[in-house]
Amino acid sequence: MLCLGLSGGLDRVYENPLELPNTFLHDGAAVLVKDGRVIAAVEEERLNRIKHSNKLPSSAIEYCLAAAGVELRDVDRIAFYASEAYCNAMLERLLISQPETSIPTDANLLLRHLLAAEFGTEIDPSRVSFVGHHQAHAVSALAMSGFEESLVLAVDGCGDFLSGLLAVGSGTEMTELATFPENNSLGLFYLETIRYLLGYGLFDEYKVMGLAPYGDPARYRELFAKFYELSANGGYRVHLDRIGPALLRNIEVRRKGMPFTQQHRDVSASLQEALERIVFHILRHYRESTGMKRLCLAGGVAHNCTLNGKLLYSGLFEDIFVQPAAHDAGCALGAALMVSNEAGQPAPRERLQAVYWGPDVGSDDSIEQELKGWAGHLEIDRAADVAARAAEWIADGAVIGWVQGRSEFGPRALGNRSILADPRPAANKDRINAMVKKRESYRPFAPSVLEEDAGAFFELPDSRAEYPFMNFVVRVRESMRPLLGAITHVDGTARLQTVSRTNNAAYWELINAFKSRTGVPILLNTSFNNNAEPIVDSVADAITAFLSTELDGLVIGSFLVKKRAATLESWTALAVSLPPHVSLYRVRAHADRERQETVCEIRMGHSKRDSVRVSRDLFEMLMQIEKEAVVGDLLDSVTSDGAKREALVMELRGLWDQRRIRLHPSRNARL
Repeated sequence: MLCLGLSGGLDRVYENPLELPNTFLHDGAAVLVKDGRVIAAVEEERLNRIKHSNKLPSSAIEYCLAAAGVELRDVDRIAFYASEAYCNAMLERLLISQPETSIPTDANLLLRHLLAAEFGTEIDPSRVSFVGHHQAHAVSALAMSGFEESLVLAVDGCGDFLSGLLAVGSGTEMTELATFPENNSLGLFYLETIRYLLGYGLFDEYKVMGLAPYGDPARYRELFAKFYELSANGGYRVHLDRIGPALLRNIEVRRKGMPFTQQHRDVSASLQEALERIVFHILRHYRESTGMKRLCLAGGVAHNCTLNGKLLYSGLFEDIFVQPAAHDAGCALGAALMVSNEAGQPAPRERLQAVYWGPDVGSDDSIEQELKGWAGHLEIDRAADVAARAAEWIADGAVIGWVQGRSEFGPRALGNRSILADPRPAANKDRINAMVKKRESYRPFAPSVLEEDAGAFFELPDSRAEYPFMNFVVRVRESMRPLLGAITHVDGTARLQTVSRTNNAAYWELINAFKSRTGVPILLNTSFNNNAEPIVDSVADAITAFLSTELDGLVIGSFLVKKRAATLESWTALAVSLPPHVSLYRVRAHADRERQETVCEIRMGHSKRDSVRVSRDLFEMLMQIEKEAVVGDLLDSVTSDGAKREALVMELRGLWDQRRIRLHPSRNARL
C-alpha cells in the first residue's frame, strides 16, 4: 500500500503566484509511505530552492516516486494537508478578488488537473483525499512517537479555520478533546507581536526565541497580561486586536534592519513568557483531567524549542515527543499516515529515530565528476579517512560544510547537510553569523554531541540521553559553559542534538574523531545555507553555497575541498541560467521629483516587493539567455573592455550570492 502525502500550493513554480493568504499555502513537501513506513520525504524548497515554497511540490513528488521506483499511477492514495471545504473557500476567495483568474474552485479537481499535467496520468477522484490540517499535524506526532497512549497538542497559526487542537491518542486512534479557533491563535499571537515590534514577519518567529534570553520579561509583563486571559478547564483567550495599538503606544517600533534596543529584547522576553504561560495552563489541566503521562507536540508552535525545554524540565509529563518537521511540511507526513491507517496499514508503534529521508548525495564517482566541473575554482583531495581529516580541519579552526548521505526531512540540519565548527571559541559564533549565515549576531548555534557523552556536558532530565532532532533547549552544565563558548547561549542553554552511531555512523565518526583530538565530543552544527536560500540538498547546491560564503572547506562524500584563487577566465567559462521563479523587468521609476527613468530589475517571482536593480548591460546579457549561456559569450555581446567585463562578472556574482541566478559548469564553456 503506497500513500503519498502532500503539502504546499496549488500552482506551479513557473506560474504567477496565486494571491492567496500566505498563511494558507506554504512549506510544500511530499512524503511517500509504504505499508505505514516512510520510505522517502523531502520539502519542495530543497529542490526548487524557494524558501518556504508555496508551490505544488512537483519535484518532491518526483523524488519520492523515483526513490520507490514507482510512478504516480502506482500510488494507491494521495492526501492533501487541508480539508476540501477550506481549500474550496480559499479558491472562491481568490476568484472574488481576482475574477480574471481562470482556475477551478473545486480543490479536488484542481489538484487532479495539476498532477495529471505534471505526471502525465489521470487521477481517479476516489484516490484523492483532503485531510484536516491540524489532524495531520497531530497524527504526524502521535504515529511517530511510539507511545501507546498520550496527550496530543497541535498548535500553529491557522488552517481549516482553526489554529490547533488537543486530543488523546490511544493506539492508532485519536479522540479530540478541544479545538482552538483562528481568533485564538497562539501562532498569530506571536506573529502579531513581532510584526509590530521587531520588523519581523511570517517565518521569523524562531529568531525572536533566540532574542528573548537577552531580555527581562518583568518589564512588560503587565502590558502582555492585557493581551490574553486564562480561564477554567484549560481555557484561554488571546486579544489579537489589542496587540498593535498597545505596542505602538508603549514601545519604539523597530523597522527591519534597525538595531535592537534593550526595549526590544525585553518585549521578546515578555512575549516568550506569555506563550509559555498559556501553553502550560492548557497542558496542566488536560494532564490532570486525562491522566495522560506522555505528550506529543506538532504544529509551528512546537518549533519553539525553549518552550519545549521548559516542558521537559517541568516534570509535567514523563516523556515528550516533538515531531521534528512540526511545521506545515510535516502535515504531508501526517496526511500520508492518516490515509494509510484508514486503508488498514498503520505506522508501527516505534519511536522515530532519524529523518534522513531525502535525496542521497550520490556515489563518490558521481561526486568527483561534479566537483571536477569546477576545476578552476576548487582544489579536490580524496581521503580514505575523511572523518579524521575533517576533524583535523575543525580542530585547527576551520569552519566547514559537511555533506553526506541522504538529506534530512524538516528544518534542521542533523549532520548530513551541515556547517560545522569547533564549539569552544566564543568567536566562532560571531564569525559564522557574520561571514557565513549573514544573520543577526544574537542568534545561537546548536551543539551536536555523541549520545553516550551527552550527560557529562548537559543537564538532561531523568538521565534521558536521546535528543536527536534539536527540538529541546536544555541547560549546559555550569562547569562546561566556559569551555563551550560557541554553543552556550546567554542564558546558559543550548538547542541539543545527540548523535547515535546506529542512526548516523558517518557523523558519529566525525564527532568522535574530533573528540580524539580535543577531548570534546561536540561540534557546533548549523544548517548548510546562507541567508538567501534553503538548506542545500545536492552536490551542486553545496558547491554553490561553499563558493559564495566564506567557509574554509567543504567535505562531501570522501572528498575534502578547498577554494582555488579563481581567475576571471574561470568565471567567464561558467554557464549562467535563470531559475524558473526569476523574472526580468524594465520599469519606469522616479529618478527625482521631476524626472522618471527606465530601470532594469530582476525579481523573485513576479512581485515588485522582492526586486533588485541591475545595470543595463547585465540586463541585456540576461535577456539573451534561453536555457543557459556561457558567461564569456554573453560578455562578448556587450563589451570588449577588460575592466567593464570584470565589473559585470562581479555584478553577476552578487546576484548569484542572492540566488537570483545560477552559475554552473557548461559543456560548451570555453577553456
